[in-house]
Amino acid sequence: MKQYALRKESSTQWNYWYAVIPLILMVLTLKGYSQPSPKNTLPPLAVAGEGALLSGELIYSLAAKPTAECHASTIVEISDGLIAAWFGGSYERNPDVGIWISFNLDGTWSKPTQVADGYQNDSLRYPTWNPVLFKPANGPLMLFYKVGPNPREWWGMLMTSENEGRTWSMPRRLGRHSAIGDLLGPVKNKPIQLKDGTVLCPSSTEREVNNTDLWLVHFEATKDFGKTWEVIGPIHDGKAFNAIQPSILTYADGRMQILCRTGERVIAQSWSVDKGKTWSLMTATQLPNPDSGIDAITLRDGRQLLVYNHTIRSGPFPSGRDMLNVAVSTDGILWKTVMTLEQQEGEYSYPAVIQTTDGNVHITYTYDRRSVKHVVIDPRQM
Repeated sequence: MKQYALRKESSTQWNYWYAVIPLILMVLTLKGYSQPSPKNTLPPLAVAGEGALLSGELIYSLAAKPTAECHASTIVEISDGLIAAWFGGSYERNPDVGIWISFNLDGTWSKPTQVADGYQNDSLRYPTWNPVLFKPANGPLMLFYKVGPNPREWWGMLMTSENEGRTWSMPRRLGRHSAIGDLLGPVKNKPIQLKDGTVLCPSSTEREVNNTDLWLVHFEATKDFGKTWEVIGPIHDGKAFNAIQPSILTYADGRMQILCRTGERVIAQSWSVDKGKTWSLMTATQLPNPDSGIDAITLRDGRQLLVYNHTIRSGPFPSGRDMLNVAVSTDGILWKTVMTLEQQEGEYSYPAVIQTTDGNVHITYTYDRRSVKHVVIDPRQM
C-alpha cells in the first residue's frame, strides 16, 4: 500500500499499516467511487424547535447586510459566548473582500465588524479568503485567513487575540515551506490539538498543471502557535481524487480520519494510525459531494458528525448547493443522514461545526451568499 509521510522523516511503518487497516481499506476500495445516488431516503426539512434542531437564525438580517456577499464562515466558543467570522465584500475574488466577525454573548449576534483585509500598498489590494477561528489550550485565540488574487496564488495569514477577539495582533504572513510553497494554515476547516500541544491544521493546495487542475491535501503542524511549522504530505498524488479542504476526525483508539471535498462527485477519506504522520490511500465514502466544502466533528460521545450537501453538482432539484444535510456515524464508514437543514434553490454551503461545553452542536454556513446562518443542534436527540 502506498503511503505518504512527513517530509522530513523516512517511511518506516509499512508493517504497521498492513496489520491495522487492510480490511477497512479493502471494503472502502470495493465501494470504489461509483457515483453514490443523492436520491436516497433523506429526512424532511428540519423545523427549529422540533426534534434535534433547537434554533436557527441569520447572524445579520438581509435588510442590514454589511456587504453585498459573504461566504466561508467559521465559529469558535469563547468563555462568554461565541465568535463567528467569514469573508465578505462586493463579490468573491474582488479586492474589497475582507474578514468580518460577530460576537454572540447574550443570545444575539452583534453588528459585524471588519478585522482584516488584503491591503498591500496604496495601489494594490487583494481579496481575503476562508477565515478559520481556533482556540488552542494554553494559547491565544487564532484567526487564520488567506490573501491573494485566487486560490492558486494565495498565502496564509494569522492574527491572534489575547482577549478573546476584542482586539487583535497585527496580521503576519505564515511563511513558505519547500513541500508546498506558501504556508496556508487550515485551508477551510478547524485544526485539532494533539496531546503534546501540536496544532494540526488540515490544508490543501489548488494548482494547475498542463491546463489541468491538481488539488492535493496536506497538513501543517505547529507546536508554538504559528511561529514555526512542519508540513505533512501532500498525502496523495491527485490521480484518483482531486481533493481539498479536509476535516479531521479522531477515534478513541488513536486513529484519525479525514473527509475531503473532491471534484469526483464524492466525499473522499484517508486514515492515519500514527497521529497524522502518515496517511492511507485516499478512497471514496458512500456520500455524494457537488464539489462543495464540508465540515465534520468528533462528538464527545464518540460519534462522528458531518455537515455536507447531499447532492451532485448538476441535475434536477435538489442539486449543487441547494440542499444542506447532517449525517452521523459510529465508525466513519457507514453514515446515516439525520437532518436536512436547507432545501431550496440557492446556495447553502461551506459549513463550519463545533460542539460547545454544554454539549450542543453549533453550525454556521453560507446562506445564499447574502448572510451567514447559525443553527444549534442537540446531538443527544439524533
